[in-house]
Amino acid sequence: MRVLAKDIAGKGADTSIEACGWVHRIRDMGGVCFIILRDRSGIVQLVLNEKPDITLESVIKVQGFPAPNEKAPGGTEIRVSAIEVLSRAEPDLPFQVNGDIAKLGIETILDNRLLSVRSPKIRAVFNVQATIVEAFSAWLRSQGFTEIKTSKLVWGGTEGGTELFEVEYFDRKLCLAQSPQFYKEAMVASGMERVFEVAPAYRAEKHDTPRHLNEYISLDVEMGFIESEMDLIELERGLLAHIFSQVAEKNAADLALWNASVPNGEAVAAAPVIGYEDAVKLASELSAKAGGARIFDINPEAERFLCEWAKEQHSSDLVFVNEFPRRYRPFYTYPSDANRTMSFDALFRGLEITTGGRRQHNYDAFVEVLPRFGLKLENMQNYAALLRCGCPPHGGFAIGLERLTARILGLANVKEASLFPRDRKRVEP
Repeated sequence: MRVLAKDIAGKGADTSIEACGWVHRIRDMGGVCFIILRDRSGIVQLVLNEKPDITLESVIKVQGFPAPNEKAPGGTEIRVSAIEVLSRAEPDLPFQVNGDIAKLGIETILDNRLLSVRSPKIRAVFNVQATIVEAFSAWLRSQGFTEIKTSKLVWGGTEGGTELFEVEYFDRKLCLAQSPQFYKEAMVASGMERVFEVAPAYRAEKHDTPRHLNEYISLDVEMGFIESEMDLIELERGLLAHIFSQVAEKNAADLALWNASVPNGEAVAAAPVIGYEDAVKLASELSAKAGGARIFDINPEAERFLCEWAKEQHSSDLVFVNEFPRRYRPFYTYPSDANRTMSFDALFRGLEITTGGRRQHNYDAFVEVLPRFGLKLENMQNYAALLRCGCPPHGGFAIGLERLTARILGLANVKEASLFPRDRKRVEP
């Protein structure tokens, strides 16, 4: 029976074992050959009397006996008695998986994605990401949320925008969903009250920046019977604290590969909440002190300055900016007064990872606001029907999975946190 690399140290020296994996490294010493075998759990050292006819990244199966060796990874090696090549890799691969990926440019990494994902350091990104999704879902279920799955083929944009991918659908055109916004609200109004979804979202934005993807995974939350965006901010505090604690517990080795860490619960609890106008003023003052230009909006520079301020003044990598002006938020955002809304962004380590807020649940107010956003009631009949049927005060938010992963690990480009990223230029593999 196959034994994983991480479990070999626990086997007795007289126990014949089988191990399978990829040839990570070969060291021929003349008379003895050491092979580092890689599997999903880690690496193990193999010892053979002579170098076999294999190449790096070939997939092999070996039989042998475990033996203690303090110099071997994990303190145990396998003395090989038989080896079988299951699949031979070509000798001239684009780069060595066992090499330093920091020396490779992101285009090389992504152009050769089928090979680069074999790197333990790159796979660590997606180990962390898997824990984020698991923790996100588990914590919300513990808070009475129900997971839903909604269609990604929609009749139009939830936010009334034009940045949509059109697709042929029999004899008509549909769009790829920017967000499950409408469907989340529908299920809150159905009586579920609290729902979440983990699913792809699509934005036909013609950008090419280190912080954007045209297809990304959205961690969406919606809940009913809230008073303001502060209910959502407190919910996200608890959610992020749980996610970070799970990553710290389950992914210590993955974090170490990137020299990364996650905030503890106290740091998340200490995250400040600052109103939009005050945030812009503060960011502008901090920019001026640094010799920079005046800031007029919560732009990337402002996000960076605000996170630096939160770290210095509140010992937190996280800051919430709320009370965004109505002109900066979608039509469905609930107003707190004539100029401000019950909405917020969460900024983490210099980057916005969350946008959310309370939604409009009053039909008459919904109808009144549409002209201000250049929208017509006849084009919003599904949304109108939802509110006409009776809808509780509600709101929600969405976390970009790739952005959160990238911020945790300190990745320079969000594309590094997408298994197979899609942008204006890249549509394969």
